[in-house]
Amino acid sequence: MSADILRAGEERMAKSLDALRRELSTIRTGRANPSLLEHLQVEAYETHVPINQVASLSAPEAHLILIQPWDRNVIQAIERALQRSELGLNPSNDGQVIRVPVPPLTEERRREFVKVVKQRAEEARVAVRNIRRDDMEQLRRLEHDGEMSEDQAQRAQAQLQKVTDRFVEQIDEVARRKETELLEL
Repeated sequence: MSADILRAGEERMAKSLDALRRELSTIRTGRANPSLLEHLQVEAYETHVPINQVASLSAPEAHLILIQPWDRNVIQAIERALQRSELGLNPSNDGQVIRVPVPPLTEERRREFVKVVKQRAEEARVAVRNIRRDDMEQLRRLEHDGEMSEDQAQRAQAQLQKVTDRFVEQIDEVARRKETELLEL
C-alpha cells in the first residue's frame, strides 16, 4: 500500500521535473534553438496548431532558426504568430522558408531571464513539495486507519522525504545549468 503511494508520488514528481525542463527550453539564450518556437501556436486551417505541426524547424547556424512550412499557404500565418510572440524576433521570408535571426541577448535581458528561471524552478520545487505533502497525508491516514503500523508509516515517510530531496536537487541542477547557459557570452 505505501509502496504504491511512493511510486505514484515519484512519478508525479518526475512529471514536474520534466515540465520544468520543457518550460526552460523555451527560454531564449543567445543561441538559436528550435525549441524556442515549439510552444508557438499558428492560426492555420481555421484552427490554432503548434508550429511544429505545419513546418519543420532547424537551427543551421548559431544565430538563425530556419522554418520550412510544409504548405506555402501558412507562411503568412507563421510570420504573424512570430511577430505577436513575446520573443522579440523579426522573421523574414522569401516565399519558401522563414528565416528568424536570433540576436545576442543584452546583459539586462539575460538577468531578466535568470529571474524567470529562478521563479520557474521555485514553482517546480513547490509542486514537488505539494506532492510530498499530499502523500504524507495519505500515509498518515493509512496509519490512523490501522492499515499500517507506526514504524511502517515512519519508514515510508522517510523514504518519501529522500525522494523529495532527490527531486529538489535535480530541479536545482537544471536551473543552475540554464542560468549558466544564459549568463555565458
